[in-house]
Amino acid sequence: MAWLHPSRAALAATVERVLEAGWPIHGASDHGVSEALYLSDPDGLGVEIYADRPRERWPRRADGRGVEMVTLPLDIDDLLAQAPLEPAPELPAAIALGHVHLKVSDVARAAAFYRDALGFAEQARLPGAAFLSAGGYHHHIGLNSWQSRGAGPPPARAPGLARIVFELAHASALAQLEDMLATATGGRVPAERAPGRVCVEDPDGNRLAFLARPRV
Repeated sequence: MAWLHPSRAALAATVERVLEAGWPIHGASDHGVSEALYLSDPDGLGVEIYADRPRERWPRRADGRGVEMVTLPLDIDDLLAQAPLEPAPELPAAIALGHVHLKVSDVARAAAFYRDALGFAEQARLPGAAFLSAGGYHHHIGLNSWQSRGAGPPPARAPGLARIVFELAHASALAQLEDMLATATGGRVPAERAPGRVCVEDPDGNRLAFLARPRV
């Protein structure tokens, strides 16, 4: 899971809390579109904390489609210099789940499912990884096979995400998704349906739920 911070200052404050708690940080990268640091929770699941750069500064691909994702060393000293003098003891209310990373056995197969059957736009590719999103974001879903190429699903009781939930703007978007899924897969991917909800599994067994936002 990757937690999006509203500013560099907010990210710096979180990094300071992590360091003060003595929790190890395994990596820190400048991805061009964002600045990110990586750690693991007590179950060994990856956690990313990051802040986006302004969208107008995101490096774009030469063909104008998607973004250029890079992995460069992060200037941690410059980031920590943005921390407030008295950082809040808790995460800011504006923090959000920005994206998720999923281990898959075949990146091309998984990317085709999310792109062609579910309608996400592919934004970037790296060796062994693909990044997809909705609405022009750099990525809401990261797919990689760096440690899972050719592997089967994890054991049923293994730690991990039980389900990933996406909220759609309205019921018609949910109906469009159902039509796209049926057309792209020839009806071969079973889906659980309930009022305002569709649940499916991707080719690697990751469970996905799509909800229509209720009208207000």
